[in-house]
Amino acid sequence: MEVTDANLQLLAGYLQQTLSADPNVRRPAEKLLESTELQQNYPVLLLNLIDKATMDMTIRVAGAIAFKNYIKRNWAAHEDSDEPDRIHATDRNTIKTLIVTLMLHSPTALQKQLSDAVSIIGKHDFPKKWPQLIDEMVEKFASGDFNVINGILQTAHSLFKRYRYEFKSQALWEEIKFVLDRMAKPLTELLQATMQLTTLHESNAEALKVIYSSLVLVNKVFFSLNSQDLPEFFEDNMSTWMGAFLQQLAVDVAILRTDDDEDAGVLEHLRSQVCENICLYARKYDEEFKPYMEQFVTAVWELLVKTSLHTKYDALVSNALQFLSVVAERKHYHGIFENPEILARICEKVVIPNLDIRPSDEELFEDSPDEYIRRDIEGSDIDTRRRAACDLVKTLSINFEQKIFGIFGQYLQILLDKYKENPVANWRSKDTAIYLVTSWASRGGTQKHGITQTSELVPLPQFCAEHIVPELERPNVNELPVLKAASIKYVMVFRSLLGPQTLAGCLPHLIRHLPAESIVVHSYAACSLEKILTMRDANNTLLFGPQVIGPHSNQLVSGLFATLSLTGSAENEYVMKAIMRSFHVLQAGALPYMAVALPRLTEILTFVAKNPSRPLFNHYLFETLALSIKIVCQADATAVSSFEEALFPVFQGILQQDITEFMPYVFQMLSVLMEVREGTGPIPEPYWALFPCLLAPPLWDRRGNVTPLIRLLSIFIKQGSAQIQALGKLNGILGIFQKMIASRANDHEGFYLLQNLLYYYNADELQTNMRQIFGLLFQRLSLSKTAKYLNGIIVFFSFYVVKVGGTPLVQLIEQIQPGMFGMLLERVFITDMAKVSKELERKIVAVGVSKLLSECPEVYSGQYKTFWPRLLHSLIDLFERPPEKLPYLDGLDGNADTDVVVDAEPGYQAAFSQLTFAQPKQVDHLADVTDLRLYLARALSNLSQTVSPAEVTNLITPLEMDYKEMVMKYCDQAGVRIA
Repeated sequence: MEVTDANLQLLAGYLQQTLSADPNVRRPAEKLLESTELQQNYPVLLLNLIDKATMDMTIRVAGAIAFKNYIKRNWAAHEDSDEPDRIHATDRNTIKTLIVTLMLHSPTALQKQLSDAVSIIGKHDFPKKWPQLIDEMVEKFASGDFNVINGILQTAHSLFKRYRYEFKSQALWEEIKFVLDRMAKPLTELLQATMQLTTLHESNAEALKVIYSSLVLVNKVFFSLNSQDLPEFFEDNMSTWMGAFLQQLAVDVAILRTDDDEDAGVLEHLRSQVCENICLYARKYDEEFKPYMEQFVTAVWELLVKTSLHTKYDALVSNALQFLSVVAERKHYHGIFENPEILARICEKVVIPNLDIRPSDEELFEDSPDEYIRRDIEGSDIDTRRRAACDLVKTLSINFEQKIFGIFGQYLQILLDKYKENPVANWRSKDTAIYLVTSWASRGGTQKHGITQTSELVPLPQFCAEHIVPELERPNVNELPVLKAASIKYVMVFRSLLGPQTLAGCLPHLIRHLPAESIVVHSYAACSLEKILTMRDANNTLLFGPQVIGPHSNQLVSGLFATLSLTGSAENEYVMKAIMRSFHVLQAGALPYMAVALPRLTEILTFVAKNPSRPLFNHYLFETLALSIKIVCQADATAVSSFEEALFPVFQGILQQDITEFMPYVFQMLSVLMEVREGTGPIPEPYWALFPCLLAPPLWDRRGNVTPLIRLLSIFIKQGSAQIQALGKLNGILGIFQKMIASRANDHEGFYLLQNLLYYYNADELQTNMRQIFGLLFQRLSLSKTAKYLNGIIVFFSFYVVKVGGTPLVQLIEQIQPGMFGMLLERVFITDMAKVSKELERKIVAVGVSKLLSECPEVYSGQYKTFWPRLLHSLIDLFERPPEKLPYLDGLDGNADTDVVVDAEPGYQAAFSQLTFAQPKQVDHLADVTDLRLYLARALSNLSQTVSPAEVTNLITPLEMDYKEMVMKYCDQAGVRIA
């Protein structure tokens, strides 16, 4: 693809079409760009378009976004597989040559996207493959052009902010040192020069805005570079930085104040970042920061007292309160807070004002309920005043419990009395009181269980009975909605501590609030019900099982579905999750509602498929459908045809329209339907009509499709091998296997597919391809060996021995290269066999290796006889030593706890989201083997009868004494003799 004006215009046209609201125009353009992006010069053409000042800005921005997404998809795609690099080497070099300069002279709208692209490239290439980047950036500090400097600082911030959360490692230390050696001194000099410029340009508003924006970015970079450990340079120059921070906290530039009450200006951003920086130092570098602590406590306190309640100050106040919380945690600063007068002032001047609900919060409650909920109950309100004030209260009440109890107890009574005087006018006082009790009482908890540890001084059940339940009992569910929401949240947060009796009493009230007009209220009611229904007792039995829920089930299920019809809640994720949880608890008790529920769920699926915009809602919708299939078909297996009739048209539409967000879910649902059908007859024709599409290469290029497609394909192999053979589709399946096995990310899926072929497919036809299959396995082994791949190949070859035999395995491998089987034993099986960790896989390996030792002449008496004792040694290690945990294998076995998985938030389908209620069944092909040690003992006993006891004795003789004793012990337990 040449960089010509014609191609630029063509590209601009397609980018214009991707902005269309009409999916019939947008999707073909997106697909065409996706299909051409792997051509050489495509990214260079994009960069030329972005740089073309005569081009419409909307198209340039679309081009910048397309370029960033191209980099995100392709820059490191080759790193997890042995497939060719998707980006040509010359394009990579050209991008790295052009992008920094292009970014710096681009308008702001383009600069942000290009900066993100630089940070993505930097994450993979910097510093080893792109060492010149840092020097190129630092050079620009001397330019004097703050628009350029800010571009560099923004890029540095994007590039280095991962240092804030990455795990410690030698590679990370080396990279940070590389950066510090080149960046720390210039950054400090830039700080000093910029601070001087604030005075020099004190009357120039435009210049000051850019200069203070630079200080914000300098502070952000400082935070990232100091996040892992305290660098020596910054420790040596702490007085410079801390002096600047004190100045920045105190600064108040009149011409930079904004009239906007909601959006923070540059001064608010600056002081907020300073509070974040000093909070980091107070938390991590307490000893070094100690000389400056009191100055900053005073500065932050003064800042808090004079900062108004306007929304634009929220992040600043939040970070300032967090700083005070960190200081209050440290025992050697308790003196600052010991004085009851100071504690009372903190409560009066800082805590209570920031716990109060403000008009802006009420507006959010009414106009943006999703955002209100996200901040309030999802734990994402880290930058809100309320959360920070709650954290400060919690810290103070832990460290000064008795004093705080007295002070807050007085304020609590004042707030509650004020509410009693006039509930309608003073409901905000009670709302504050509930928040005060929640933060004051809380000591610790989890997302799954809510608050589980509290102060003994706060009687939570009593407060609930006296002040929460009366609010829930009010006949009008639409009265005082903010207070209703706070009361429901109290029940939800303290559910583990209120006791079953109190919760059982609250259940009908929560159900009664499902039709409430307020989205926040009915969402909280649904969320509380869902969380209560997950609760278990000490025996891991559901606390509120079908016997408790049964009497309320009609109101519960009908109420939840009715809530989905309320304005603004058609795709309410809390409601859908509560429906799913209700069905899960009721099980067969949900059957009477299915006749109404299933058409409604199908209707909802049809609707959301037109524009998937709420990933969590969609996830729980599919969970509910999968669960419904299992509940109904468990009672009546023939009902599966009704589900197929209802769902197939919707699924076909999703697949035909290429709705990528839903496709992994559809493949899982098809697997569930086919598994339910198993044993009821041949696979119906509609499934076979779909089968050729499953082999289409583009489907397999999307990461989220791989796992569910492999499972679906394996079910076809299990239930319809003869049909696959008749259709001549084995080569297509083997092509998928080849793609999987070449990928470091997906090789385990390749092994899973191959095991299913070996077990279920026609052995004669498969055997003709086996040499080529083994060739691919050994090619990957020699070119790109990983711990996960070694695990997979050991398990597969062991499975081959179990299914086909040891001698056929040896012969096949020897055909590829004489002596190769010996290398496999020595370098793979003997060294890594004991690292196989999953129970079923260890079983396969144990049985396969036992068969090699006892049934394969090449191993016990042929050319590989010398490996026999060492192979037995490794097998005993497999039995007797705990397996090494391989991080690569986490999450691949599909055995996660139901409640935990469903509670986890799935991603937006960029990667695969497993449906908990569509989990594949684990098949144990060796169910008749119950004791692996006894199996080995009997296998060795059979060998002694095949050859002679003397020969077996000679084989065992080289073993160390401990291992010989283990073998004898196994034989004694099995009641057999081998010598």
